Amino acid sequence: MKTFKLFAGILLLTLLMSACASINVSSDYDRQVDFSQYKTFAFYKPGIDKAGISDLDKKRILKAIQYELQNRGYRLSENPDVLVSIFTKEVDRVNVYNNVGWGWGWYGNPYWGGGYNSVTTETEGSLYIDLIDAGKKELVWQGKGTGNLVTNGNLAKKEERISEFVKEILAQFPPMTTQVAMAK
Repeated sequence: MKTFKLFAGILLLTLLMSACASINVSSDYDRQVDFSQYKTFAFYKPGIDKAGISDLDKKRILKAIQYELQNRGYRLSENPDVLVSIFTKEVDRVNVYNNVGWGWGWYGNPYWGGGYNSVTTETEGSLYIDLIDAGKKELVWQGKGTGNLVTNGNLAKKEERISEFVKEILAQFPPMTTQVAMAK
């Protein structure tokens, strides 16, 4: 019985830790656009300036975006095919846990014990990456990543977490229809 409780405790802790680290990602795009035409990019300063985060975090995000796009074969250019912009949102989430204790008593009979309630708050952030057709000045692709950026003040972990956000979001670019066509 002690082994089962230990195993259940470890499993619960693992699930909670993985839930905190997860990033929910989604994307949307203009289905009329041929993404294989895009080879170069630049950052769209007016859009980036509006992002409600520190300039240091903006630099970290832009560095991660540049790294990911260049690893996919795109080039930074003064005459780009697409412009990259970002914006962010924050939402405070309140979690209420109503925990009731239970277990097995003598002769296999279940028992219920006193429980406790706990309330926690956490800030959940969203990073949006927009790709804008430079010639038409139209949004052609948008990726969104939502998750926690809790790093307890550790700058190395913060940079790693930002890179993880960007990598997860840009994993959906270019859209699959274009990726399949480019592979042929």
